[in-house]
Amino acid sequence: MKIRKLRLDETKPMELLLLADPSPSIIKSYLDRGECYVAELENRIIGAYVLLPTRPHTVELVNIAVAEEHQGKGIGKKLISDAIQNAKKHGYKIIEVGTGNSSINQLALYQKCGFQMVGIDKDFFIKHYQEKIYENGIQCRDMIRLSQDLEGRV
Repeated sequence: MKIRKLRLDETKPMELLLLADPSPSIIKSYLDRGECYVAELENRIIGAYVLLPTRPHTVELVNIAVAEEHQGKGIGKKLISDAIQNAKKHGYKIIEVGTGNSSINQLALYQKCGFQMVGIDKDFFIKHYQEKIYENGIQCRDMIRLSQDLEGRV
């Protein structure tokens, strides 16, 4: 598997990104401002993530997705690791990520990759998404915010 930055002349992997974020308009808004990276296996895109600069020295991992048939094989962890390395390489000091309160597996994965919970945006998914979202039998309401200090400070 190879992970690389998506070229400007390439089609954005919307179908894949929609696995992690059900709103095409929200995805398009951050794709225009961020950088998209893709994971390829046998010349086929099977994963993607988007890094979005948010504040000086801070970048957010706003979308990370793995094709359903490739989930559970460690690809998500490799994409997160690549995102962290890219953030460091570009001089960012902090990388952030947000996920839904109902995204139990993602919460565990981010913490295994060194992220710590730093806050909750109450009712984020109620305010910003028209359709109700359910995962693991739980309504997705709140955005759980996680962060990692890339300079190793505690």
